[in-house]
Parts: sequence; structure tokens; C-alpha cells
Amino acid sequence: MRKMKATLILENGMLFTGRSIGSTEERVCEMVFNTSMTGYQEILTDPSYAGQGIVMSYPLIGNYGVNHEDNESSRPWAEAFIVRHLARRGSNFRCEGTLDDYLKEFHITGIEGVDTRALTRILRSQGTMNGMITCAEHFSVQEALQRIHAYRVEGTVEKVTRKEAQVYPAAGEQQLRVALMDYGVKENMIRCLQNRGCEVTVFPAHTPADTILSGGFDGVMLSNGPGDPADNTEIIKEVRKLYDSDLPLFAVCLGHQLLALATGAETRKMRFGHRGGNHPVKDLEHGRAYITSQNHGYVVTAESVDPAVAEVSHVNVNEGSVEGLKYRRPNCFTVQFHPEASPGPMDTEYLFDRFVDNMKGGRAHA
Repeated sequence: MRKMKATLILENGMLFTGRSIGSTEERVCEMVFNTSMTGYQEILTDPSYAGQGIVMSYPLIGNYGVNHEDNESSRPWAEAFIVRHLARRGSNFRCEGTLDDYLKEFHITGIEGVDTRALTRILRSQGTMNGMITCAEHFSVQEALQRIHAYRVEGTVEKVTRKEAQVYPAAGEQQLRVALMDYGVKENMIRCLQNRGCEVTVFPAHTPADTILSGGFDGVMLSNGPGDPADNTEIIKEVRKLYDSDLPLFAVCLGHQLLALATGAETRKMRFGHRGGNHPVKDLEHGRAYITSQNHGYVVTAESVDPAVAEVSHVNVNEGSVEGLKYRRPNCFTVQFHPEASPGPMDTEYLFDRFVDNMKGGRAHA
């Protein structure tokens, strides 16, 4: 069956022609690239991609199909998906369907046949930019560019967070109770806590801090999530209240940025962000480097961190950006990367062990 023609229009006026995959709905979003070779289903279902179209730099995508076990949330959150070649069949004993059918089911607009490595180089050199995918045979580039320039990634945390609190029992004997703030949490983050004897109560993003502080929890975790962290002004106020308590705190990705903002630091938008499973990060305290999974377009600026409040604990080996903070306040640390995402595959899960030790009042893992 012949595929419908599709066109990708970038904010800079460049056009890429390919074939339609997934939904044929017209879509405007922020275009970002991911350098992972595998894990496309986890990427699509990561809530941190809300409002974005994903360019996969690796040329062959969809070759092992999709299944219900690999989802990081209840549905995909990406707006669009751009690949060089989409495998027509999934070859894997766990395969339950094709990626093309999966994109269609969840109305994700896609395009294949595009030189995604060339597209990645453009986004690296010129920076992340908005774009549109259309299947229309005739369209006005000028009108499309007006819509593209007007697009903003906004209100994404409210879009992805759950509406009601949900309790996840510990795997095995329960030892601790954790409150996890859902700014766009991934399922494996919950599992990493469950596997360490934690009953995890996941709360909607705008839950008041008083609800958490009066809940009898042993610790609080702030999850990953999408969008500009500085837009979440009300959430930041509640995060500050959690920081002012004596509960152990651990934060990842957006949570790391929100806590930094709540304690007086600043964030900035990166030129093209970090998205992929091969980013080297150095733990300054222990002098070790780890390969990490990352998905973020904003970063905490090192010069804005008050040394009386926190110190930089992890840095990106490639360009020196902040990848973690260790706070002077007891039992409080954060990282920019995803320790639950298994790029190493489990090298950085020691951070969950450290959080559990903090809640138990024990000595942190090295």
C-alpha cells in the first residue's frame, strides 16, 4: 500500500518531504531530537515529551514492535514522531503490534523517509525549533510559518499529571512510605521505589505541601516532567514548603529544577537539550563517571546556586552543565538525569538506595 506524502516544515523555513506514518492529522509542536538506538516506546510514553515532536537520529525504528509492558505511562505524550525508516513488522517474542498501528491508535502524527541525521545536525547547530507536519497536497508556507512561530509549549504539567492520588504497594515487605509528586512521572521510577520496600503514594502536581507533610510519609520524591520549570510558580511555592520541612527529599529532572528554583537558583533553556541514553555524567563526590539517560531542554545554571544552600554534585562530562545538586539541608539531593531509565543498565540506581538510606536514617551508599 502506497503511503501518503507528508511534509515537515521547520521554523527556519526549511522543508523536508517524506511519507506519512501514524495519524494524518496536521500537527504543530516543538521539534527535538533523541540519540537513542532503542527504547522508542519508552520515549513516546515519557510524559516529559508533552508538546514536542521527536526526531530519532538512529535510522531504523520500530524493528521490535510494541507491547503493553514497556509503557512508561498510560499513553504516549509526544505530539509527533519523525524517523528515517519505520520497520513494517516487529521481530521480537514480546511484540504485540507494529509501531505504525500504535501511532495511529493514539493519534500521533508521523513522517518517515526524512534524513533524520541531517535534521539532527540542523537542530544541534541552530537550536531546538518549532515545526509542523502536514499531509496536505497544497498549503501556504507563510501561513504555516505564522502558526509555527506562534506555538508555545505551555500547561504541560497540568496536562500529564494524574487527577487523583494513587497508592502503589511495596514489592515484598513494606519498610517505608514515600510521597511521590507527579509532574510527569515514569512508571519505572515508581517500580524502583517499590522494589526497595517502599509503599508509594503518587500525588497530583498541585497537591498542597501540607497534605504531604501531614500524611506520615518517610520521604518525598519530586518526579520528572515536561516544559519550562519557571512556568510552575504555584508548584514551586509548595516545593519550598517541602524543602523547609525535615523530610528526606530526592528529585529527578523537572523536580531537580523546581527545587533549585524554590531555593533561589535559576534555570535557562538549552540550545538543543539532552535527550538520549548515552550522556556521560561525573559524580564529583566519588570521582566516577556514569552513562545516563536524559530528557530535558532546561538546566540549572551553576553560577546561580548559592553555596550556602547547595553544591554541584554531578556535571555533564561533555559540556560541564549541572547534573546534580547536594543540598546543605540534611537528606536532600537532586539529579538532572534519569536513574530509573537503565542506560548503564543500573549503574545510577544507587541514588534510590541513597534516598532509602536517608529515610531510614542510615549511611548513604557510595
